[in-house]
Amino acid sequence: MSGVRVLVGTRKGAFILTSDQERAKWDVSGPHFAGWEIYHIKGSPADPNRLYASQSSGWFGQVMQRSDDGGKTWEAVGKDFVYDGTPGTHQWYDGTQHPWEFKRVWHLEPSLTDPDTVYAGVEDAALFRSTDAGQTWQELPALRAAKGDLWSPGAGGMCLHTILLDPSRPERIYTAISAAGAFRSDDGGQSWRPATKGLQSNYELPDPQAEVGHCVHKIAMHPSRPDVLFMQKHWDVMRSDDAGDNWHEISGNLPSDFGFPIAVHAHEPETIYVVPIKSDSEHFPPDGKLRVYRSRSGGNEWEALTQGLPQSDCYVNVLRDAMAVDRLDSCGIYFGTTGGQVYCSPDGGDNWQAIVRDLPPVLSVEVQTLP
Repeated sequence: MSGVRVLVGTRKGAFILTSDQERAKWDVSGPHFAGWEIYHIKGSPADPNRLYASQSSGWFGQVMQRSDDGGKTWEAVGKDFVYDGTPGTHQWYDGTQHPWEFKRVWHLEPSLTDPDTVYAGVEDAALFRSTDAGQTWQELPALRAAKGDLWSPGAGGMCLHTILLDPSRPERIYTAISAAGAFRSDDGGQSWRPATKGLQSNYELPDPQAEVGHCVHKIAMHPSRPDVLFMQKHWDVMRSDDAGDNWHEISGNLPSDFGFPIAVHAHEPETIYVVPIKSDSEHFPPDGKLRVYRSRSGGNEWEALTQGLPQSDCYVNVLRDAMAVDRLDSCGIYFGTTGGQVYCSPDGGDNWQAIVRDLPPVLSVEVQTLP
C-alpha cells in the first residue's frame, strides 16, 4: 500500500487530503464545490479513481457529483436528484395522501465490487440505488413498507444515514435511520425487517417491545465478521453477534454513552472506537476534553485516547459520518470536528495529530487506502 486519500465533506465544500503510508505530511486539495454543503463524499472500493459526492443547498437543492480521476475533476450526474429550477419541489408520493419530501442525500455507499453501482440514503428516509455510475436512480421502496408510517424524525431530520453491505452475502444490506431504527434485507432490498430486538429507548418510546422508533446514530462492522455489528445509539453503545437479530449494551465504563460515530479497526475486529459527548442537549466532550475511547475487547472495557488531542476548553462535536479508518499495516484512525479540524492517528489511536485545521464544520470523513 502506498498511501491514503482522506475525503472530507464540510458545510462549505469538500477537501481531499493525501499522504504516503507514513501519514506525516499531507497535501490538501479544495475546496471542491465551494460554498455548498457536502454531506458525504466516498470512494469506490472497486476503483480507487471513482468518487461520489452529495452536493446540496437549501436554495438550489440536491446535486450528485461523480469523479473518475480521484477528485481532480467532477461531473454532475443523477437527473433524478438534480435541481429542477424551482426551490423546494423535491418530493414524491408514496401512494398515500401526503408527500414524501426529498431534502438531501445523507450517505453514499458504493458497491464493494462494481464501481458503477452506488446506494444513496436520503432525507426523508428512503433508499435509492444507481447501477449506471449515478446517471439514474431508482428507489428501493420496500424499505418504507417496514412500518414507515411509524417512523419519526430525529433532531437532525428523518434521515437514512447508514448503509452497510455484507461482503460475504451480496444480497444482505443493513440500513439505519434516525429516528426509526436499524433494518436488514437479505434479498438485495426487495424486502426488509427491523433489526432492533434488545434496543431500549425508554425516553423516546413508551413500549419497550417497539420494533421501530429507535434513534440509531451509526452502525459499523468488520468485513471479516459481518454478522458482528456495533452501534452508537441515542444513549447506549450496542453490539449484535447475530446480524442484528439481537442487541446488547457494551457501554461499560464510558464517561457518557451518548455520541454519534463508531468505527472498527481495520485488522482487529474486536477493537472499536467511539467519541462520547456529554448529552443529547450538550453536544460537546465531557469536561471539555476531546477524547476518543477505544475498546480492544469488543466493548464494555474502554480506554481514553488523549495524546495529541486538546484536553481543556474543547467544545466541538464529531458527527456520525465523521470517523473512518484506513487499511495500512499500522491502521490509521481519522475523525473530523464541527470546529473544522481533522485528526489522524497513524498507530491505531495511541497518538493523534491535526492534519488540517480551520476548515468549515466537518460533516463526513472517509478514507481510501491507495495501491
